[in-house]
Amino acid sequence: MTGIDPRLDALRGGLVVSCQAYPGEPMRHPETMAQLAESAVRGGAVAIRAQGIADIQLIHERVALPQIGLWKDGDDEVFITPTLDHALAVARAGAEIVALDGTRRARPDGLGLAETIRRLRDETGVLVMADVGSVDDGLAAADAGADLVGTTLCGYTGERPKTTGPDLEVLARLSSTLELPVIAEGRVHTPVQASACIDAGAFAVVVGTAITHPASLTGWFAEAISR
Repeated sequence: MTGIDPRLDALRGGLVVSCQAYPGEPMRHPETMAQLAESAVRGGAVAIRAQGIADIQLIHERVALPQIGLWKDGDDEVFITPTLDHALAVARAGAEIVALDGTRRARPDGLGLAETIRRLRDETGVLVMADVGSVDDGLAAADAGADLVGTTLCGYTGERPKTTGPDLEVLARLSSTLELPVIAEGRVHTPVQASACIDAGAFAVVVGTAITHPASLTGWFAEAISR
């Protein structure tokens, strides 16, 4: 793999911990997310993925690791950092890498993915992670200028079935085709699955729910012992 930005070297072969909470949850607070991020550092995370301007700002102050920042907004299908303005705000909040919807769907502001990436990079100099839902999305995102591609949206856009665990097929195909880092993200719930992602060619693995979402973890255990 050639031509990788040296700022991504810290992520190679490592674990990225996603520190996010859903709207209305008790943990939906920047201080709580920052504490989760600090705990993830102690456990060996190589980077943090976080959502929302206040969370990104506080984690940037507290954690000396690269941060993949995003802003979930809107009711449209494209809601992960859906516009250029959202992306600029995420970069200015302190994220070294801005994650945005990298699918081929129309963006709310009418800009194409390539133009969004170009203008974001010109104005801020950040790296750009494209969250994609299929192999074709990933190839298009690479052509559009993304610095790295994540399988975040596989199973959520209608192009791929929602697999029980990570979509290893898309991960393997993109990893063997693209000359840029491919990040495994989405439904990585066990260490075994995380290891399988690395075996499939992932540059790094993002884990969120299985580490930072107590409500889901409690539900898994409660369901397992219910009779």
